[in-house]
Amino acid sequence: MSTRILIVGGGLAAARTAEQLRRSGFEGSVTIVSDEVHLPYDRPPLSKQVLRSEMDDTALKPREFYDENNITLLLGSAVAKLDTHDQTVTLADGTQLDYDEAVIATGLVPRRIPSFPDLRGIHVLRSFDESMALREHAGAARRAVVVGAGFIGCEVAASLRGLGVDVVLVEPQPEPLASVLGEQIGALVARLHRAEGVDVRTGVGVESVAGRDRVEQVVLTDGSELDTDLVVVGIGSRPATDWLADSGVQVRNGVVCDHVGKTSAPHVWALGDVASWQDATGHQARVEHWSNVAEQARVLVPSLLGQELPANLVVVPYFWSDQYDVKIQCLGEPEADDIVHLVSDDGRKFLAYYERDGVVAGVVGGGMPGAVMKTRAKIAAGAPIADVLA
Repeated sequence: MSTRILIVGGGLAAARTAEQLRRSGFEGSVTIVSDEVHLPYDRPPLSKQVLRSEMDDTALKPREFYDENNITLLLGSAVAKLDTHDQTVTLADGTQLDYDEAVIATGLVPRRIPSFPDLRGIHVLRSFDESMALREHAGAARRAVVVGAGFIGCEVAASLRGLGVDVVLVEPQPEPLASVLGEQIGALVARLHRAEGVDVRTGVGVESVAGRDRVEQVVLTDGSELDTDLVVVGIGSRPATDWLADSGVQVRNGVVCDHVGKTSAPHVWALGDVASWQDATGHQARVEHWSNVAEQARVLVPSLLGQELPANLVVVPYFWSDQYDVKIQCLGEPEADDIVHLVSDDGRKFLAYYERDGVVAGVVGGGMPGAVMKTRAKIAAGAPIADVLA
């Protein structure tokens, strides 16, 4: 039996893994090492409640939980290297940590725009500290430009509007969320934001950003000049895998794992946003959904401990996004090029089923939680689309 389990990362995946280890009866050493100085915390509120000053603490568990469960926290400790031969992790300060089993849970790193100058008022949003800095600047801002209309960009735009900031939302694609949910549903999301006073600019990008000490102007690729006090870049993230160079752990759009989270290196596992797991069809899939993490921990931990896997575990991916008073929910795995059946639309709330190869691949609803959730069983069963349209 392994006696030393080292979890690298300080978010949901790390906390759930540690919690599941103790719940499964593991009595050996459990250590979480994270470059964050905060207790492992929840990220979804950062673009919503934290930014709007409705929440100041998103810790997943209090300090007492880790103390009572004998889980060691090494916070503010960036990891620099993994040596799978000697089974050690080296921290940025040179400290070496030994492990019997290592779990990679390092999550994502936000993408930045290298051409942007180093000016105050330009933000990305991934960490608690970044959210607090954005909140401080937003409190004094009158105008903001949000670059990227993915989920983070849309949520930030909605939160800033709630704070009374004039917002321009810039997206090179034809509609917000077009690459994820398709243009038809993306247009409904754009409609929602325009109804709240957001200036949604699609099919256009950012040419340049200018200012003296702080950002003052954004120029778009169509020549438009936007005066602004604040710029938020939400153009996606990449897996945090740089520290795995030369480790022997295979990385390809995340850490490549089998169906239980085992990597290409012995005694090394991965889960969460950083991990690309093998799905039921044998394909690699990296799923950036909050609800996916707990399901992966329920599989990875017993596999690591040599215990029996949970029976009849059918996972239907689920995620949500709160924008204004509308909760946008998605069940299943909709893709932008699926056939979309929009079955309800009252001008603000909506419901759409996604069809692929004649079966229901997913459902997306805005402000219709009951209708979305009752589709779970049909998606899990791969039901014909006719079954949900009847």
